[in-house]
This record gives sequence, structure tokens and C-alpha cells, in this order.
Amino acid sequence: MDATDDAWVRVCAIDEIPLLGSRVLECGEGDNIALFRPAAARVFALADRCPHKGGPLSQGIVSGDTVTCPLHGWNIQLDSGQACAPDVGCARRYPVQLRGGEVWLSLAVAADADAGATEAAA
Repeated sequence: MDATDDAWVRVCAIDEIPLLGSRVLECGEGDNIALFRPAAARVFALADRCPHKGGPLSQGIVSGDTVTCPLHGWNIQLDSGQACAPDVGCARRYPVQLRGGEVWLSLAVAADADAGATEAAA
């Protein structure tokens, strides 16, 4: 990723996000951000709002690289924020980096598919 350290904020240790689970970052007046951990050293960040009816994605079930919205069962891809077919829509995605077991987040909305997640040794 091309980003200066000024663009990144440390949000937590990776162990503070449950494996196959999520953690919510409260963002005041804006949409909260959900951090998902589908594998030991993989983290993704999406707006905590399903593109269908605004359900809290952080309360959904993580399976592989998707999360299932708890309201109506839409499956959302963690790496892109895209709803899985036949559903159509996209949750806002944020770039994430892992640095020595720490999770860093950029509040800039991801511009391309490669910016959604980073794999690294914890």
C-alpha cells in the first residue's frame, strides 16, 4: 500500500478481535467500522452497515472471507465489501495493515480491491 504513517491509526492488537469474529470501532456521528478476523493473521474493515437495510454486519456470522448480515441473510465479501450474488450492493471498505501484531486502519475509503486487507505474520 502506498500510504504515509500519518494516514494510519493504530486501533487494537490483533488478539483483541476474536478469530472468526469482529470488533466495532465507534465513530461518533458517522458509520461505525467493523473489523473482521476470518483467519489468524487476516483482518478486514467495513462500515458496520449492510448495503441492504443497514443491518449491523459486526453481529453477523463470519465464514471464510464473508460475513452474513444478521437481519436478512445477505452475504458480504470481506475483501471487497460487495454483496454475493444474487444480491447487489456494497459496504464501504477501509484499508487495514498488520504491523507486529497490531491492527492499523486508514480512514480513507479503499480505492481498489488490493487495499482491503493485508496478510502478515502476527
